[in-house]
Amino acid sequence: ANFTKIFSDREAYPQGHRHLTNSCYLVTHNGRRLLWDTGLSADLKGKKQDFQGMVLSVDKTVPEQLAVLGLKPDDVDVVGISHNHADHVGQLPEFKNKPLLVGKPDFDGAAGKEEDPFAAWRGANKPITPLVGDYDVFGDGNVIALFLPGHTPGHYGLLVKLKSGPVPISGDTVHAREAYKLKAVPTFNTDRNQSLQSMERMEKIAKDTGAKIVIQHDDRDVALLPPFPKAAQ
Repeated sequence: ANFTKIFSDREAYPQGHRHLTNSCYLVTHNGRRLLWDTGLSADLKGKKQDFQGMVLSVDKTVPEQLAVLGLKPDDVDVVGISHNHADHVGQLPEFKNKPLLVGKPDFDGAAGKEEDPFAAWRGANKPITPLVGDYDVFGDGNVIALFLPGHTPGHYGLLVKLKSGPVPISGDTVHAREAYKLKAVPTFNTDRNQSLQSMERMEKIAKDTGAKIVIQHDDRDVALLPPFPKAAQ
């Protein structure tokens, strides 16, 4: 993708093309499994699709990657969605009976739309938790969905406290290390001030805790964690 115009509303982002990783995370805690984000649609497997100057493709679907770990979609206990963009909700249909965590503004905003990724979670007695503010996923302070609005109104990151130290997973608070350094706000973000506040909040958490931020779309950051199928402890 040519990031200069898309990923900075002031065109502060460096010129040139680069690679975007579309990462998802499986967090296992006390025998329970949280899947964070579901990537692009499985329909893109083995294809290349042009989207606003970006070339989208899928090498392995989420169920195929779970299978490498000896798991099925049914073995996931809860699904967390950072925000309602197609590259994060693409394989959500695989998990339609599962408890879902998603920011309330993004959940509400998709209602009645032609493409509503959360349609299976609407109606009485559905396993949906529309998030408002930070949310302690397992109730013991170890995995916290962080409210980081701006990219979308209900955008979230995920703070995972590993034995080796805390890891904040960015969602799309920022898309690349360069953007983070420049505090570059993408043209398609919903709120500029909120975007900057969320970047600052993530930075403060990292500084205060010595955390290692993982920018979900930056393969250099993803490489800070052990390569799949190994797990960070």
